[in-house]
Amino acid sequence: MGQKKHVVRDKLVEYENGCNILLTANDLFSNKTNKIFANDKEVINQKLARITHVIGRKINLSFEQLSRDIQNDIILLSQIKPQLNIVDFYFELQCVLRNLPFQKDLQPKFRFIDLFAGIGGFRLALQSLGGDCVYSSEWDTDAQKTYFNNFGDIPFGDITDEANKSEIPDDFDVLCAGFPCQAFSIAGRRGGFEDTRGTLFFDVAEIIRRKRPKAVFLENVKGLRNHDKGKTLATILNVLREDLNYYVPDPQIINARDYGVPQNRERIYIVAFHKNYIKDEFFRYPEPYSDRLSFIDIRESKPVDTRYYLSTQYLWTLENHKKRHEEKGNGFGYQIIGDLEVANAVVCGGMGRERNLVVDDRITDFTPTTKIKGEVNKLGIRKMTPREWARLQGFPDNFIIPVSDASAYKQFGNSVAVPAIRATAFEILRKLELC
Repeated sequence: MGQKKHVVRDKLVEYENGCNILLTANDLFSNKTNKIFANDKEVINQKLARITHVIGRKINLSFEQLSRDIQNDIILLSQIKPQLNIVDFYFELQCVLRNLPFQKDLQPKFRFIDLFAGIGGFRLALQSLGGDCVYSSEWDTDAQKTYFNNFGDIPFGDITDEANKSEIPDDFDVLCAGFPCQAFSIAGRRGGFEDTRGTLFFDVAEIIRRKRPKAVFLENVKGLRNHDKGKTLATILNVLREDLNYYVPDPQIINARDYGVPQNRERIYIVAFHKNYIKDEFFRYPEPYSDRLSFIDIRESKPVDTRYYLSTQYLWTLENHKKRHEEKGNGFGYQIIGDLEVANAVVCGGMGRERNLVVDDRITDFTPTTKIKGEVNKLGIRKMTPREWARLQGFPDNFIIPVSDASAYKQFGNSVAVPAIRATAFEILRKLELC
């Protein structure tokens, strides 16, 4: 078997060196793919997720070594490139996966799953610590596209769908989830497992109950602590501690600015440990780093496109909006971040971009490149770029952004801060003696 794997690997290298690769990562999200699978989004997602999860974990397998179901799905998918025979199509698919930025560790130290995966903030953090992501789930199609372009897996979709749950393998070590904040309908005085039914946390808890991972790592907005007068968090902790019998230290509010990024972003972290895999019930969250960064450390090194600079009309609108709120005694409105300051939390919606404006006087051409009202402002006031938002969240510069600016802002605004996740994950792995 080992010799056969080397033969496949050598053929892959030979194919990459000798051929122009026709297949691209984006082909899997094309209209051709939709038509092949009759525009059924759930079917498309499940088939592509299964294909990429299987091939990504077994990159050196020949087509003949794949299961019959996977073979049939690849044969169907190959119709997006009819000029290729099935063997060449399969090789090209392997080549695409081999050339993405964040490759799997061939000798991983532990296995984890990535729920509500977004664009892969948890994955980036845990994979950098030697982890092997054996399952990912994310329902947003644009986020799936970004995830695939960087990691080679198309996440499974809706985690409430039993068909997607059934794809989760056994015997992984850590469950990661940045689940949404939802209220529970609590029947008794103390919320329990059944009280969470109908919420996404119920699905997380159900997966924990079925799979019994060694550790659980959850992230949520800071407001979870006081959500529904504290009942939501109390119910989550009660389910983990009492119903699932995990050791759960008190949750911690972690600020991203303390872990190597210039962003003031507070989030609540909840960790839980299967009692069979720890020596004692004690856990220490990571200590803040001593070094602090400011915006200038992550600013674009070259002048940015004119489209990021505000128009005079929009700037006037923001000034009036801020003035109205100030007269009411509110602190709402746009904000300019100085070069030596720390950015506000990047969030999608609301005033996320407008509360993180900067002054960048390197602009030389004030000709608008998009349709705007008024002119490009002469004060150098601009939005941060998607790449700057990526850096604020700790994503490296080789992280591919394959979507529009609007989608990119949304994705990075919804993401976890990678360095803070990594620092906490390292402490979890130390507790489990997996690093």
